[in-house]
Formats: sequence, C-alpha cells, structure tokens
Amino acid sequence: MPEEPRGLDAIASKSIAEAVLARASEVGASNAEVRVESRRRQYVGLRDGALETSADDTAVGVAFRVVKDGAIGFAATVDLSVDACVALVDTAVDAARRTGALASAPIALAPEPVHGDQTWNGGERIDPTGVSLAEKVALLAAWSGVVSAQAGIDHVQASVSATAEDKYYADLSGTTARQHRVWLHPSVEALSLDQAGGGFETMRTVAPPVGRGWEYLLGEGWDFDAELAALGGHLAEKLRAKSITPGRYDLIVDPTNLWLTIHESIGHATELDRALGYEAAYAGTSFATFDQLGSLRYGSEIMNVTGDRTTPFGMASIGIDDEGVAAQSFDIVRDGVLVGYQLDRKIAAEVGFARSNGCAYASSPLMTPIQRMANVSLEAAPGDGPGLDELISGVEHGIYVVGDKSWSIDMQRYNFQFTGQRFFLIEHGKLAGQVRDVAYQATTTEFWGSLSRLGGSQTYLLGGAVNCGKGQPGQTAPVSHGCPVAVFDGVSILNTRSEAGRS
Repeated sequence: MPEEPRGLDAIASKSIAEAVLARASEVGASNAEVRVESRRRQYVGLRDGALETSADDTAVGVAFRVVKDGAIGFAATVDLSVDACVALVDTAVDAARRTGALASAPIALAPEPVHGDQTWNGGERIDPTGVSLAEKVALLAAWSGVVSAQAGIDHVQASVSATAEDKYYADLSGTTARQHRVWLHPSVEALSLDQAGGGFETMRTVAPPVGRGWEYLLGEGWDFDAELAALGGHLAEKLRAKSITPGRYDLIVDPTNLWLTIHESIGHATELDRALGYEAAYAGTSFATFDQLGSLRYGSEIMNVTGDRTTPFGMASIGIDDEGVAAQSFDIVRDGVLVGYQLDRKIAAEVGFARSNGCAYASSPLMTPIQRMANVSLEAAPGDGPGLDELISGVEHGIYVVGDKSWSIDMQRYNFQFTGQRFFLIEHGKLAGQVRDVAYQATTTEFWGSLSRLGGSQTYLLGGAVNCGKGQPGQTAPVSHGCPVAVFDGVSILNTRSEAGRS
C-alpha cells in the first residue's frame, strides 16, 4: 500500500517556526517554543455488519508558548500565514504579563540540553488514516460476520479508531524536531440475550490499542482470527456461569485487565502536578504526596514500575516532548518503594529536580502542553519467570481475570473497584469455569502490597487507552501500560449483582 502524504508536508513549518522564534528573541523571551501540528482522527463503527458511524477530521494549527519576566503565556492559531503566526508572540507575551501580575512567585523551567535537529517516528508500516473507508468497513464487516455466525449471538458491534499526529517543534535554545506517530484501537463486542432470565450479557475483544499501523489489524502483533473465533464460546459460558460468592480470593490478573489498574492507581497517582494539588479542581489529587518520595511503601518488594516514553509501539512514546525534552525511561517504584514521579519542566524546577523526564504533551495544536502520563509499566519477573499455567497451578482458591470493563477509583487514587470481561474460578490449581458478577476491591497500597508472584516476559503485554483525560480545558492523550500476568493474595471480591440490589 503506498504511503499517504504526511500531515505537514504542504506546510512551511520551518519558515513559520523561524519567524516566530525570531520575534520571540526580539521581545526578550527567556524561553519560547513553537509547535506546528496536524492531527487526523478517524472512527468507523458497524452494528450487525452494517455501517453505523463514520468520522474523519483533521486539525491543523500553530501553538506558541513563551516565558518572559518569570511568567508563562500561550497563544495559538489555525491561520497558517507567517504574519498570523508571528502575531502569536505578542499575544502570548501579553498573556504572560497578565498572569504574571497575579502570580505569587516567578515561574522557571528546568534546564534541558540542546538536541539539535531530530526526526522521529513510531515505526508503523501502514498509516491507518491512509487506509480507505471501504477497506475499514470490509474488515469490520468480515469480523462481525465471524462473530454473528456463532451460536447464541444476537448483536455485534465492531469499530476502529485511528489517529495520525504530525508535529514540528522548535525552541529558542536550538532544538528542532519533526515527529510522526499513529495509534489505533479496534474493538468487537458481542451481545447475547438471556431469553429465560430476561437479561443479557456482553463479551468484548481484549486486543489492546497500540501505537502500530494498520498491519496490527492484519495480524501483526495480535491473533484476531483466534480471538474472534473464541468470542461466542466465552460469551455462552458466561451466560451459564454461576454468580460469584463474595469473599477473599487469590487473584491472578491478566495484562488485559491489569493495565487499567496500573493506569488508575499508579499512573495518575504519580503525576507530580497532581500530587502537589494542581489538578485538585478536576482530575483530583494523590495519596502519594511528595513528602513520601523515597519512603512510601507502594507495594511488595517484587513491584518495580517504570515510566518510559521510549517503549516500542507505546502510545505515549515520542522522541522529543512538547517542551523540547528528550524521551527517557525512569523509575517510579523500585522494590515496592515510591522513588520517582512523572514531571514536566515547570514542576521539575518548582520542586528542585535537575531536569524534567519528558512528560509534557498537548492534545491539540490549540492547547498548551501540560504534564501527561508516560508509558507506565510493571516489570516482569527477572530471568525465566513462570508462565500462566504455572501461576494457576500454585493457587488453591482464586480467580483468573481477563479483560477490562468498568472501574471506579477515588480522587486520591486510593480506594478502587474493578471488573473485567471474563472471570475464571481456580480450584486446587486448575481453572474451574467462568463465574460472573465479579468485582475486585482494595486500596492501592493494600492491593500492590498483596502482589506475591509475577509472570515471566512471555506473559508480558502492552495494554493502554487512547482517551486518558486531564486538564482544564480538558485534554485527552493516548498511553500504554505493560505488565505480566500477576498474582495477588487474599483480595476482596464483591458480587456486583447483590451490591446493586438485584437478585
């Protein structure tokens, strides 16, 4: 398939950036950054094999951020003329003057080395936004047909979302970067009506969203044929399954479920702007406050978590972030203890870090960069760690959880509850069929403190979300979370049906 033109190919990005930064230098800015961006977003959805929804939109614009006289100002435009872009400088400087008058202290950005001219891409082979609508519909219709032909399936929803982001970044220090990345999320969900009981059950694919190209949907990185062929059988078993008896169970959590628990209880909790209270009005705060750095017992001694913006095919991976900071990998939890946070340059300078770890991102050319999540991941067992079968054989009375579904967590990222797509009872080291109406509940430190065994690298999978929300005005960002299969001892299990007051 021929490669589609990249989103900035027809735009004089370098000329725009040079003109804007020249004006920033004239007005005496201490720091200045310009981003020329194109973002194309697509969504295709089918119901029972027929096209239901199709969307394809592109946002193109120029963003400028300035630091002058100890204050930050920002301005953006969709007018790509050089004059309009240069005018952003004076608008941003005026914004800095106004916000600076209200600030309690001058703002500084942590220093960052100059990285010269950089080019980066995520390594996809086929840009998914260049694949025709007809081809997308044909593939989703074929997938729908495979599932709907299975016994007991009443309805099938199939969809794929795809995004291509092109960005030209330049700053006063001398770093420039041309970057291209894509991400996409396929999903198929089957529904079966319970004719006897009058209810229904659903079962969704657990194939994760990825920073890969269209080749992912063709089987590179995931066996869609096998998953779709098994979907109806999983759903039929779920309909017949007995309701869970609440209590304490050992829990084996598959990466297709555990990624979300990592995202909510570790990823958000260790964003330092949040831990310092800057997101309290909307996204919330964090129990993992800055005074506990180096001392907070986050989990058991086998828990090691990193933030990484260099992960291959990670949806938060990039070469240079939106403040000119090079992508890095860094420790967040080491041997169960909180040892690091996710930082942008402003927060890093405020609390005395020598450098940001590259976690600034803006979800649109019309948005200012804020601190966003890296690919936050739990390390697998070292060496030749155990596989899933070995972990199951070591559990006397437990549950194996596959796939994410609903979740709830408090504003401090401490008390939580998660459900899933499939729950399998484990008795005497063997799977004993599905159970239903299951949710696991814990506090963050209790849950991670109960982590007793980790699967080896052969069980490791990169999951994630394309729509992580934060900020006012709200921004969304894609992010990946890798982890192995993991065992947690004595976790509280709820019966969601009885908790909801249903018989």
